[in-house]
Amino acid sequence: MSDQKPIIRTDAPAPEGFEGEGFFATKLSSVIGMARKFSLWPLPFATSCCGIEFMATLNPTYDASRFGMERNSFSPRQADMLMVCGTIAKKLGPVLKEVYTQMAEPKWVVAVGACACSGGIFDSYSVLQGIDKIIPVDVYVPGCPPRPEQIIEGVMQVQALAESESLRRRDAPEYQHLLDSYNISN
Repeated sequence: MSDQKPIIRTDAPAPEGFEGEGFFATKLSSVIGMARKFSLWPLPFATSCCGIEFMATLNPTYDASRFGMERNSFSPRQADMLMVCGTIAKKLGPVLKEVYTQMAEPKWVVAVGACACSGGIFDSYSVLQGIDKIIPVDVYVPGCPPRPEQIIEGVMQVQALAESESLRRRDAPEYQHLLDSYNISN
């Protein structure tokens, strides 16, 4: 065995956040991201069978409240995750767009089911062929109708987005350009 002691540098600068009388073990953006991740308030916009599957997701068997979705909001001003579940008729499109614009930033959109994602089996003049024609979509949950496990996976993807999103992303010119492409003013 060697009697050599390890060399410890005392002149190295302290890592970020480890200075002063106290220290923080993380960055403010990480704390805000974690808070957003576990406090998503969904606004269900359910029009057909996918809405029933979303309701099943909230029952005790699947318990969506463990993901921070304890409170469903039925006011767009108090929600940050729009869950569009089911068939959207073209006449309903302006209503959906108005609901989206009334939500405060940051907001996320989940298209639940084949009809919300792409129009589903209804390739007709009256059905919107995907809600991404009128509002930006963050997560697509395929299925006709999707199982509650799939909806939970979609919510977990939104949680990952909420946790990792930069605090300044919504102010970026790219985001404004995206909203402009949908003719939505911010």
